[in-house]
Amino acid sequence: MKKLGFGAMRLPLTNSDDPKSIDLDQFRAMADLFLERGFCYFDTAYPYHQEHSELAVRSCVVERHPRDRFLLADKMPIVRVQATEDYERFFTEQLRRCGVDYFDVYLLHNIGRDRYIRTQRLGGFEFISRMKQEGKVGKIGFSFHDDAQTLDRVLTEHPEVDVVQLQLNYLDWKSEWIRSEEVYEVAVKHGKPVIVMEPVKGGSLVNLPEEADQILRDLGGGSNASYAIRFAASFPNMAMVLSGMSNMDQMTDNLSAMKDFRPLDEKEFEAVRKVCEIFKGLNLIPCTSCRYCIEENECPKAIRIPDLFAAMNAHEAFHNWNTGYYYNNIITGGEHGKASDCIKCGKCEK
Repeated sequence: MKKLGFGAMRLPLTNSDDPKSIDLDQFRAMADLFLERGFCYFDTAYPYHQEHSELAVRSCVVERHPRDRFLLADKMPIVRVQATEDYERFFTEQLRRCGVDYFDVYLLHNIGRDRYIRTQRLGGFEFISRMKQEGKVGKIGFSFHDDAQTLDRVLTEHPEVDVVQLQLNYLDWKSEWIRSEEVYEVAVKHGKPVIVMEPVKGGSLVNLPEEADQILRDLGGGSNASYAIRFAASFPNMAMVLSGMSNMDQMTDNLSAMKDFRPLDEKEFEAVRKVCEIFKGLNLIPCTSCRYCIEENECPKAIRIPDLFAAMNAHEAFHNWNTGYYYNNIITGGEHGKASDCIKCGKCEK
């Protein structure tokens, strides 16, 4: 199976300010091309696009292609589970939204130290195991954003899971914040195949600072995104690399990079190491723009947190003074608050 998966988290939009305004026509064309080129893995989740991603997958993929032509992964929104019976309710709703009677892969969404303890108490792992036994799920696992020690604990206590979905890209590989390499090695130790998310770090590894951009251009072998995706797919335990493709150009570029996949060679690995050194000197905020901080926890001041981080990073990386205009007129326009409006309520922090 080809290693590139279509992540339905950053789908094309008709209105860039409205995550619900998915451009279904463009998504259909992208999905068709994806399948036509021999790729088959689609990944969605309950909260993506403010709960419209699953519906879009149904409309653009499920209702238009035979079920045996594609693999579909979905995730249990554990942050919304308040009682054990909620697992069944959410799962049934997800099957209905997607228009399927089984998922090929089903994950507990965003397990971390605190959420793991809560999910343990409410029986989340028992639920997904039961769904597998009943034939409603093929492979089970969880997506994960935490440290290596926590992952080791989860996999030690739950050897029954089949796969783990991890944030992994060349910038986070040896990062002091995310430490992707250490987390990946824990998955390898437990013999669990890895599904990669954020291989391009929310787009951060596409528009690089000029010096870093030149390093990859000098290789003469592909786009910045292609090196990032190939890096993520270059390790033995990588089963799938998800890319949140937002337009047809990104789709064709990713397909070109992964159609006849080859791991990075030593010269290319050295180039991305140099790019990491440049980034390390910029002191950027390590945000992937997943938007969970504002979509799952409504900010009382309507502050666009990931957009603020992106503007700050753009200013630091590119010395782009236009970010001042962008901040004042777009990010904080209308009903949206400025950074200084923050009341430190803590809703976004988890």
